[in-house]
Amino acid sequence: MSSALTIAGSDPTGGAGLQADLQVFAACQLQGSAVVTALTVQDSAKVHRVLPVFPSVVLDQLRVLLADTPPAAAKLGMLATDDVARSVQLGLADLPAETPIVVDPVLAASDGSSLLESRAERVLLELVGRSALVTPNLVEAERLTGIDVSTRSGCERAAREFVEAIGAQAVLVKGGHRAGAPDDLLALREGASIQYEWLEGERFEGGPVHGTGCALSAAITAHLARKKGLRESVQAGRLLVAEGIRDALSIGSGARRLALPGILP
Repeated sequence: MSSALTIAGSDPTGGAGLQADLQVFAACQLQGSAVVTALTVQDSAKVHRVLPVFPSVVLDQLRVLLADTPPAAAKLGMLATDDVARSVQLGLADLPAETPIVVDPVLAASDGSSLLESRAERVLLELVGRSALVTPNLVEAERLTGIDVSTRSGCERAAREFVEAIGAQAVLVKGGHRAGAPDDLLALREGASIQYEWLEGERFEGGPVHGTGCALSAAITAHLARKKGLRESVQAGRLLVAEGIRDALSIGSGARRLALPGILP
């Protein structure tokens, strides 16, 4: 069985973070492994506290794991601090260059709590430069590129920045925070040019759903691990998340939880 690796923070609710990633891997019939970058104290309503893992422990987790069971694809989520991000960067040096990496550039929680210190953004961008795909939402895309993404043309300029200047092979700019249709932009390098594809989205009633970004990047990673193409992996990930939002469940007092096939009814 192919395997996929998530390098992310822990969410004790199971709705996001590495717990959600592992559930998505299982729903995609894939063996999952995980390296913990941070512990959080949170419930379904908010993040109360973030406790980064010792950077040396993060590095040791990665090196021991990759030496024994290298994954077919890897996903980066919450990195928390500059030191943790640098440890992840060091550890990934042991990952074969052909192994696809998906970067979900987690900067903050839905409630606004910071999940990455600002001085770590430089290392994050270096990791993005190694990625097969980076999946920023509109806020993350604007902050990391400095480009206004309120319009479609602005999104395309930011996408070009991720690919041409930062070095990602492809970018999926998620449109869920946009007023109106939540269309996503997929931009990928094809030879000497960049191809832009707008992917139609659907907005569902019922309020916010926790962990959609984590689930999307994890599902794309899972399909890449199964040797699917990038476009096919992105479409499969978007479908899983759309169905999960449509059938989302109320668990706890805060945001609803994504429903996953084979995991939640």
